[in-house]
Amino acid sequence: MTAFTHLFEPLRIRGCTLKNRIMSSGHDTTLPVDGTVNAPLVAYQEARARGGVGLIVLQVSGVHETARYTNHVLMATADSSIAGYRSVAEAVHRHGTALFAQLFHPGREIAEADGGLLSVAYAPSSVPNERFHVMPRALKQPLIDAIVHGYGDAARRMQSAGIDGVEIVASHGYLPAQFLNPRVNLRDDAYGGDMQRRLKFLREIIANIRSKVTDGFVVGLRISGSEADEQGLTAEETLDAVTRLDDSIDYVHITVGTSASLGGAIHIAPPMAFKTAYVVPYAARIKRQSRIPVFVTGRINQPQVADAVIAAGHADVCGMTRALICDPEMPNKTARGALEDIRACIACNQACIGHFHKGFPISCIQNPVSGRELRFGTLPAASRRKRVMIVGGGPAGMKAAAIAAERGHEVALYEAERRLGGQALLAQMLPGRAEFGGIITNLQREMELAGVRVHKNTRVDRAIITAATPEVVLLATGAVPYRPEFPQEGALQIVDAWAVLRGEATLGQSIVVIDWRADWIGIGIAEHLALQGRSVRLAVSGVAAGETLPFYVRDQAVATLHKLGVKVLTYMRLYGSDSDSVFLQHVSSGEAVVIDKVDTLVLCTGHTPVDELSSALEDLQIETHLIGDAASPRTAEEAVYEGLKVAAEI
Repeated sequence: MTAFTHLFEPLRIRGCTLKNRIMSSGHDTTLPVDGTVNAPLVAYQEARARGGVGLIVLQVSGVHETARYTNHVLMATADSSIAGYRSVAEAVHRHGTALFAQLFHPGREIAEADGGLLSVAYAPSSVPNERFHVMPRALKQPLIDAIVHGYGDAARRMQSAGIDGVEIVASHGYLPAQFLNPRVNLRDDAYGGDMQRRLKFLREIIANIRSKVTDGFVVGLRISGSEADEQGLTAEETLDAVTRLDDSIDYVHITVGTSASLGGAIHIAPPMAFKTAYVVPYAARIKRQSRIPVFVTGRINQPQVADAVIAAGHADVCGMTRALICDPEMPNKTARGALEDIRACIACNQACIGHFHKGFPISCIQNPVSGRELRFGTLPAASRRKRVMIVGGGPAGMKAAAIAAERGHEVALYEAERRLGGQALLAQMLPGRAEFGGIITNLQREMELAGVRVHKNTRVDRAIITAATPEVVLLATGAVPYRPEFPQEGALQIVDAWAVLRGEATLGQSIVVIDWRADWIGIGIAEHLALQGRSVRLAVSGVAAGETLPFYVRDQAVATLHKLGVKVLTYMRLYGSDSDSVFLQHVSSGEAVVIDKVDTLVLCTGHTPVDELSSALEDLQIETHLIGDAASPRTAEEAVYEGLKVAAEI
């Protein structure tokens, strides 16, 4: 029996009862392809319901044709959408989970165009969006009226589909928040001026919804406790608005940030550099003055944290969205006291919000089944038990071992070093990335539960493989730093990122970091060295530092580099060096760039695979697979996915 009495206490909200206080908050999955609920989305949400979550809030649904902020947004503008919403409601309700739907209009926050054409965006006033560079048209009364009715009609459709309630999205600088914000709402009519008038749009929406649904239907509001931007809603303005509205809504859901600026948008899915539960003080302040339940979302990734938040009276429900993407079974595991079995989210953002920004379906670097439930949700038991040998104990090897063993194979994993983890052991040493080491802990636990035999400090060769007589060999031997050839004159100190993190060299004061991939390694090394008080210049072979990273990870990291005084040079390739200079070339213009008075050159120039065993095994007629960096150096996401994919097919 669980000790989390606060987290698992039911909560009654109007006509709906939540069986526990764990929420999967609304988040875009990019699973729908035509604006309607489809089978992959139903399977995705049912997996979370099956895992025991108390409340699921669906991703945003547009309430008017002008609300299409991406090419894959759900739309609730026609009765033909009801059947799709009904399918997900039935799937979620089968497991005793409540389901709410987000009602949405982005206003000026239009992220994508329709077929490559720029859309017309609408807002209270013609105040531009900084992040997407959108200049909106000011809304006129007929369109305001149509949008207000769109909210009500969408809510009616949701209730017809069997959904338990709706959440009006006024968070992150979207249209209702634009009306509330006096720096965005410059109107001089009944919708602009003091707070009471700026609330008119939201009050009309709430009234229209109430007029079209029954009394037991839940109507909540999501709003940023602060938009964390100079031009955004302040904490005081949000508190004022919520206090005035809490007699007309059933709950308020607090988050932080705004979509309108790069700095504010980081909070939409805060990366691991942010403290866990950092949004809670905003919710607690509103909880102290509100008469309705308060929900909170923002880096709450462990049940212990959520239970403490609720026990302290800071909030009534905790959004644990990325935790549930990483481990849909987290609520059930918590309820039965199996905390060590929970696959904890590390807030890397790579396959959840990172996929969304690339237009790909949602997933998780630790749990590739997420978003692929129809393909991997139920893996069949092995038709015949085989002896499977896995060489390499990084993420690819560990995931493959766990999955193969779960399916019934006899699995042995061999690791050359004394510790499992591969490059994740280095990744966790970078500033603000300590949680990345959680992937090692989680995969080790998966292997333990599956019964994998692990051999450490064992460097595998052909003889060891022959002696073990495996039927299947998976080579997950990883990669090592790639050192490009370039002209060198003099004795300039040149080291790679691995040597820096392992403390294998005494570095100079003036550092140039060559960042070929424009990922977390170059940025992390630059920050690591700057924090030591060194003068650092980061030369990136891309248009921006962190170009390949998820947006919010990139923007947070770049902000940190700026504060530390790291000079970033973009469009750079390494050309050569002498005793105290580094020679670069602008990759677009071809012009030379020279950096003088350099003590140390740090190479973050990618990796090369370690795959000698594949050639050594060619004549043994053993089924062999290369996975992860041994096949081609990439990221932990590809490594874990390939571990799952290959092991699922053995």
